[in-house]
Amino acid sequence: MAKADKTATMSRLHSAARLARTALAARLLAHGFYAGQDQIMLALDREDGQTPGNLAGRLGVRPPTITKTINRLQAQGFLEKRASDSDARQAHIFLTDTGRETIRAIEKSVKKTEKQALKGLDKKDQKALFKLLARIEANLSNEELVLIDDDAESDD
Repeated sequence: MAKADKTATMSRLHSAARLARTALAARLLAHGFYAGQDQIMLALDREDGQTPGNLAGRLGVRPPTITKTINRLQAQGFLEKRASDSDARQAHIFLTDTGRETIRAIEKSVKKTEKQALKGLDKKDQKALFKLLARIEANLSNEELVLIDDDAESDD
């Protein structure tokens, strides 16, 4: 590899990630969401009632960042905080009915962005890309790579 190309892969990866975030952010903004808010909403859709610290850990962000975003989503009427039954000092975050109603819009925005990003790639290329990205994530997070064979799952 020539000297000028030593950072080409990371540059491409960074550029693709930035463009994907920008395209998704534009779609989400149409539904009243800002960057990062969708991840909290989707995490709560998978498991409602998480603590801010738990959410921060799962999403790989700092607790002050998650608290600020939770407060914004609460002001928008998408989330509510409730004191823990066992420890009143600890809050748990729940989707409101309005928040639950917006999950499909978020998922649709993600799906449209993914479709746009993967345009021109056949199923085999998409699967290979998924595996390569999973390997990169595992390498960068110093975690063991675990791939689940999703051939049994249906694609829309």
